[in-house]
Amino acid sequence: MDASCPHEGGPLELGDIEDFGDGKLVLVCPWHDFDFCLETGVSSSGLQVNLTFKVQERWNSGAMEVGQTTPPQQPGRKGDLTVLQPGKIKRGKGGTQASRIALLHSLANIEQWAIDLSWDIIARFSAFRLQNGEPLPRQFFTDFVKVAGDEAKHYQLLEKRISELGSFFGALPVHNGLWQSATDTADDLLSRLAIVHMVHEARGLDVHPQTLSRFAAQGDQASVDILEVIYRDEITHVAAGLTWFTYICSEERQDCLSTFHGLVKKHFKGYLKPPFNTEGRKTAGMTEEWYVPLVRPSSQQQQKEKQQQQPGNTSHCSDEAQQC
Repeated sequence: MDASCPHEGGPLELGDIEDFGDGKLVLVCPWHDFDFCLETGVSSSGLQVNLTFKVQERWNSGAMEVGQTTPPQQPGRKGDLTVLQPGKIKRGKGGTQASRIALLHSLANIEQWAIDLSWDIIARFSAFRLQNGEPLPRQFFTDFVKVAGDEAKHYQLLEKRISELGSFFGALPVHNGLWQSATDTADDLLSRLAIVHMVHEARGLDVHPQTLSRFAAQGDQASVDILEVIYRDEITHVAAGLTWFTYICSEERQDCLSTFHGLVKKHFKGYLKPPFNTEGRKTAGMTEEWYVPLVRPSSQQQQKEKQQQQPGNTSHCSDEAQQC
């Protein structure tokens, strides 16, 4: 094994040796947490899935308390991944097996970054204090430990399914666009909640129906089942972001809606794009007043007319928004 990490040349001789949990020892690079099995020299994806489950179990048992640490500037990744700009990734439309693999590979990449984003919000904002000096409730960390565990489960399911289809994660290019959002919101918790959990994760709800239909049309029930699991969990993730965004705004006497709209305009490039999964968003607690004002003006009227045509539609603010 070389003394320099193949990722960015980190000094492996200064790394820590850790037990993977199954008797296998790994050397962890001190720069970006890439791990290398001492027996084979092979690197996994930063131990993130197994460590996520381990930490989740310890947290839920009450064996851990909230501490403080400085998270890495960027999480570790397998050194052989081909990283491209988000717009350069070909996701496919699901009409062939190769196309479905590309879609699943893209989703696995997103879920892998989502694991890191969940731990990052916990570590980066562990010392956050409200304007009155109070720390975040323990439930905040419990909620995002659950999100991390869900994302790890999603990645495992997708990685296994890609393997069943004759490929593997890393066979296709990936992007790190989600981590750019983490970097852009590293100094502000409300911005992080707004962009990552109330914009990006909510967008995941929007694209779910079409993605699901593509796999269903090809009779790929195994993938459909996985996508349904992911969808149900992602609704709770959007709900967690919304819950803690409104909590902080309420505690600090900020108007929830205007604060959210201002942060999205500051940190998100362009407008939010319809069509929206209105039902999925509503289940998460995100009603129209949160996102319709962020649509391109010419599209707002079309969205409004579409929503008015739906039975049982209401355009009033949610209870949480009104309380803020």
